[in-house]
Amino acid sequence: MNRPPIIQLEHIHKVYDTGSVPVHALRDVSLTVEAGEFAAIMGASGSGKSSLMNILGCLDRPTSGRYLLDGADVSHLSKDERASVRNSKIGFVFQGFNLLRRTSAMENVELPLIYSNVHAHDRHVRSRRALELVGLGNKLDSHPNQLSGGQQQRVAIARALVTGPSLILADEPTGNLDSRTAVEIMALFQRMNAAGITIVLVTHEPDIAQYCRRMLVVKDGRILLDQPVRNRRDAAAEMASAPPQDEFEEVLS
Repeated sequence: MNRPPIIQLEHIHKVYDTGSVPVHALRDVSLTVEAGEFAAIMGASGSGKSSLMNILGCLDRPTSGRYLLDGADVSHLSKDERASVRNSKIGFVFQGFNLLRRTSAMENVELPLIYSNVHAHDRHVRSRRALELVGLGNKLDSHPNQLSGGQQQRVAIARALVTGPSLILADEPTGNLDSRTAVEIMALFQRMNAAGITIVLVTHEPDIAQYCRRMLVVKDGRILLDQPVRNRRDAAAEMASAPPQDEFEEVLS
């Protein structure tokens, strides 16, 4: 039996009532994302991409239209029902990492499992495994202030992965990182996608979108462009061909 699309938007409209003049943030948006895709959403400020991301992440509801997430209609769920869907179906990765500063990497990754009432032993096993998958098996007890920006984003990615979600939504995940670390994070996303994980990434950087498989451009509340990424960049290959960071430090010292 074929799996349904992870994302199926049908004629989505989003209108914000600001008082005198309604704001049409999304206009008749239809979109399908199949399991295993890696899509980038791009658009200028005010284009509607944030409204689209909020609906995809069940953070908001459309004014009209239908949204099927992994085959289930989530268009008109209540706030609590949407929270339950987010915790079980969607892993979020944000630009600002959104880690709790006074808790360890392990404890940060465990949070979604605590909300799902997973037994303590299972939480520990799954969180340790998620951190190992992102290359932080030796940083379980480290707090965010003891980690680099790239390591903090890896913790955030492990937290997104730990529930085994249907979909990873990444909102400007490289926005707070230097260019070298951004490539490292995109290499991790590419590895995750190669393993079959569905990823939708919002970015304003065309270079970052080139690591994805599909590019969508939003303008004036509509999808203006939807096409495969041509000349896709391979982050792991770029990392392998780059000089080690300590070589740069030797030159500058």
